[in-house]
Amino acid sequence: MTETASAGPVRVVLVDDHAMFRAGVRAELAASGVGVVEVVGEAADADAAVDVVRELQPQVVLLDVHLPGGGGVEVMRRQPSADTLYLALSVSDAAEDVIGTIRGGARGYVTKTITGPELVDAITRVAGGDAVFSPRLAGFVLDAFAGSIDVAAVDEDLDRLTEREREVMRLIARGYAYKEVAKELFISVKTVETHMSSVLRKLQLSSRHELTKWASDRRLL
Repeated sequence: MTETASAGPVRVVLVDDHAMFRAGVRAELAASGVGVVEVVGEAADADAAVDVVRELQPQVVLLDVHLPGGGGVEVMRRQPSADTLYLALSVSDAAEDVIGTIRGGARGYVTKTITGPELVDAITRVAGGDAVFSPRLAGFVLDAFAGSIDVAAVDEDLDRLTEREREVMRLIARGYAYKEVAKELFISVKTVETHMSSVLRKLQLSSRHELTKWASDRRLL
């Protein structure tokens, strides 16, 4: 187990593909975690994250779920360490992301709506050996262990989709128009249409209505 904050500031590495978000988190931690949390490194993709974690051996890695080069689960798979704990920090609150990330080795999962003081608290708790979740997300994990969510079936279905198709699927299932999806993901409407057709074909569905029901039944919204 890692040393807790009582032995000095918790050494943290930030992993997120958006430089402005990393800068914002660093500033929040600097303001809210003086003497408690110290950011010692950053990475913007899976390959860089593996290298930075291996080199710096931080106590806690703040890890985005979706990253260029393989995602957060790939980072944990390639750089497992008893001395480094992973805390997912993601915009996604989808059940498959939460469950998949915890199964991949993360000690907690919080969303990007978290405040600076709350994030400092989550980091120190993870460093001390606790598991930490945003309140709504803890239910997903409990349901998965209780069998209320068929994790194997969800994984099998989602494995058919590419990461981009999953992003399009979630937004469409939540009621976004094609133009809104295109704006959110910085792609063209035509590309959204292509991904949507592929999603429906792979999941053997015929309409947006069926997709929304499919995603809702699996608690992916």
